[in-house]
Amino acid sequence: MEGNREKNIVAKVVIVTGGSRGIGAEIVKQLAMENYNVVLNYHQSEKQAKEIQNNLLEKGKNIEIFQADVSKRDEVKKLVEFTKQKFKTIDVLINNAGISQEKLFTQIEDEEWNNMLNTNLNSVFYCTQEVLPEMIKKQNGCIINISSIWGITGGSCEVAYSTVKAGINGMTKALAKELGPSQIRVNSIAPGIIDTQMNDNLSIEEKEEIQKEIPLNRIGKPIDIAKCVKWLIEDEYTTGQVISVNGGWYI
Repeated sequence: MEGNREKNIVAKVVIVTGGSRGIGAEIVKQLAMENYNVVLNYHQSEKQAKEIQNNLLEKGKNIEIFQADVSKRDEVKKLVEFTKQKFKTIDVLINNAGISQEKLFTQIEDEEWNNMLNTNLNSVFYCTQEVLPEMIKKQNGCIINISSIWGITGGSCEVAYSTVKAGINGMTKALAKELGPSQIRVNSIAPGIIDTQMNDNLSIEEKEEIQKEIPLNRIGKPIDIAKCVKWLIEDEYTTGQVISVNGGWYI
C-alpha cells in the first residue's frame, strides 16, 4: 500500500483533450490505470466524462474532468490553470480533440472549413502554447499529437481533415527541433482506421473491404493507440516523429 502511495506522488500529470470518447477515452483509462494523474478534457460529452471519472475513482485512480472548448484560447487557459491548481504542474499534453468530415472539396462551406481548422489545428496550437511555459521552466515535457493516416497520404472527400492533420504533423516536426534543447519531446501518432464512433458512418461491407487491405487483417482498436501513447511518454529519446499505427495499411 505504501508503495502505491509513493508511486502516485511522483506520477506524471497528463492532460488529454477530447478524452471522453473513442481514442481519447482509452488513453485516459490506460494512463490512469498506470497511476498517472490525468485531467480529462471534454467539450459536450459530460455524461461520458463523468462515467469514466467515476469508474476510475472507484479503482483508486487520480482523475479530474474539465469542460472546455479547446478551439478557444480563453477556455484553454482555464483548462491549464485548473490542472496546475489540482496537480501543481503539467508533464504531458495529449492533443487528441478533433472532428471529421466527408464531403466533396467543391461543396465545403467557409464555416465548415474554419470549424475544422479551429477544432483540429488551432486547438493544438493553443493547448501547446499554454502548457509550454511550465515545461520550459522545468526543462522537461512531452507533447503527443493525435494525427491521422490522411495527414500523410491525403483522403479523397476528406480534404479539410487531411489538411489539418498534415498541419499537425508539420507542427510536430518543427516544434521538436525548437523545443529539443529544453528537453521537451514532441511526437505525432497517425492512426489508420480505428474502431470508434468516428467511423460509424462506414457500413459493415465497407469495413470488411478496408480490413482486406490491411496486412494485419484487422481494424485497429483504441487500445492500440493508447499503448503507443504510453510508450512515447516513457521513452526519453524519441522526438519529431510521426508514428503510423495502422496495421500496415500504409507502409
